[in-house]
Amino acid sequence: MLVDPTFNKDEFEKEKKRSLAFLEQEKESPRGVLGSYWDKLFYGNHVYGNKLTGSLSTVSDLKVEDLKKFYQGNYIPNGSAISVVGDFKTADMKTKLVKLLSGWKKGNSPQPALAAKPVPAPTAAKVLLVNKDDAKETTLIIGGPGIKRNNPDYIPLQVVNTAFGGRFTSWLNDELRVNTGLTYGANSRFSSFKNAGTFFISTFTATKTTEPTIDKALEVLDKLHKQGLDDRTLTSAKNYVKGQFPPRYETAGQLANLLNEMFWYGFDESFINNFQKNVDELTVAKAKEIVAKYYPREKLQFVFIGKSEDIKKIVQKLGSVTEVQIKDDKLKAF
Repeated sequence: MLVDPTFNKDEFEKEKKRSLAFLEQEKESPRGVLGSYWDKLFYGNHVYGNKLTGSLSTVSDLKVEDLKKFYQGNYIPNGSAISVVGDFKTADMKTKLVKLLSGWKKGNSPQPALAAKPVPAPTAAKVLLVNKDDAKETTLIIGGPGIKRNNPDYIPLQVVNTAFGGRFTSWLNDELRVNTGLTYGANSRFSSFKNAGTFFISTFTATKTTEPTIDKALEVLDKLHKQGLDDRTLTSAKNYVKGQFPPRYETAGQLANLLNEMFWYGFDESFINNFQKNVDELTVAKAKEIVAKYYPREKLQFVFIGKSEDIKKIVQKLGSVTEVQIKDDKLKAF
């Protein structure tokens, strides 16, 4: 499949129909498209803002010849990596790989490193309001700049975010779900690519509780900056992160994927070897520095999907508003 794909026309048409059906259906689920709107708002015309599944118009225009051309220009061994994990003799496996892939021909460099283009930092608070006329709830993201995947603070940042919004007993979920009943779930995460990344808080609520939900999420973020994590909270987050770590890399497939991530994102085996040490060495003081450095609190970016008529006046207070319709086909830079 890698060396000599056929791109059968009938199979291509089946997959195209499935893709178009998916693109039609996903507009009915705000949580399914929220991330695409967020990426477009934050990254704009940068390639990280592109919607991976495309749009109805772009997929409709595709022909099997387009796939063949894309394959020829991009599916080449130049700059590629193959990770193999299992119980085998290295020399024997290398012989097999050479035999299997000897017909995989090198090509020209597929295209410029478009993702390496700098991502401008936000200059002001912005709101993207996605109108869904029949919405009974508001689905939202609040966030800002994040980190690259190879950032040296990647592990301590995961510990801090576990306490803030990365697990069910996090501050965000406690305040928005358990204590106030504003939502069934709230979380935060750092989404990290090779050259850039974002931080965001994500949740949903009934239309009538949109404003208190926004206020409460921002209040918890402010609390993180002003109060920071205490020893008990930090210890709990450390134990959780260490407990969740081993199952992520216990299978051959998971390890092979990790090796490819090391290759692509530019980090090495110290990620594994020093993981527990990096977690254990995180102090309350260092956690406070992490928060101040990486958690945005000004010029925040917002995405809301809901009934515009009911929530526009609320979100206007947060920044300049751009309104679009969820029924619109293509996403554009905002």
